[in-house]
Amino acid sequence: MGLVHHRQGSGEPLVLVHGVGSRWQVWEPVIDALAAHHDVFAVDLPGFGGSAPDGTVPSIEGQSERLERFFAEEGLDRPHVAGNSMGGAIALELARRGSVRSATGVSPAGFWTRQEREWCIRTLQATATLLPLIRPVLPALVATGLGRTLLFAQLFRKPWKLGAQESVDTVDALMGAASWEEALEQFRGHTFHDAQELRGVPVTIAWGDHDYLLLPRQRDRARRVLPWARHVELPGCGHVPFADDPELLATVLLAGARSKPLTAVR
Repeated sequence: MGLVHHRQGSGEPLVLVHGVGSRWQVWEPVIDALAAHHDVFAVDLPGFGGSAPDGTVPSIEGQSERLERFFAEEGLDRPHVAGNSMGGAIALELARRGSVRSATGVSPAGFWTRQEREWCIRTLQATATLLPLIRPVLPALVATGLGRTLLFAQLFRKPWKLGAQESVDTVDALMGAASWEEALEQFRGHTFHDAQELRGVPVTIAWGDHDYLLLPRQRDRARRVLPWARHVELPGCGHVPFADDPELLATVLLAGARSKPLTAVR
């Protein structure tokens, strides 16, 4: 069973991996710019978006293994990879496994303390509990920029830039994500580790300064753990920053795919 994905462009392959509860469309604000330089594959992980569950355990390691099979299915030889949140953790795991040419993590999960991890999980669980209650009035709620801001402020710095239908589709994708609950439980077994195993693969870490889910102090922790990686601050951006500043994100992602391994602190 193949993974649903969107393919566009030409050049060296670049695989885009969404976060928990999301889908490939989260990358739409930057895909055109990326596709001008790369053969872009934006994927739906098993149990998210259009991809049905296929037996993949939705842990970081399990989903990394599934993406390695996706690479083989599509004939991709060590593509570049970029991921957001859970997808960022997957990108770093693929770098650890030597399966990719470069890895860019945008607000990657895993640089949390136990308390921060539990706060993230419980916040997302509370969101999932709330959404079915407000779904009947959702179209009216997201019809205004204020309504979209109230609904999405934790994830997007500028939620008013989302379209009304896009907002509805985003909520429906989360509510329909079969792997959502188990993926959150799998977070409890994941913390980034063994940074030296990633040496030899170019790594970029980018973090919004208005990330209210994985707080910016986790960015600072990532800097200490991976001092040889490229670290980029995303001013005016939230946890899911692609619609916040598409031009900046496209620039960061393209630079990550062009980068070379670093041995010195930057």
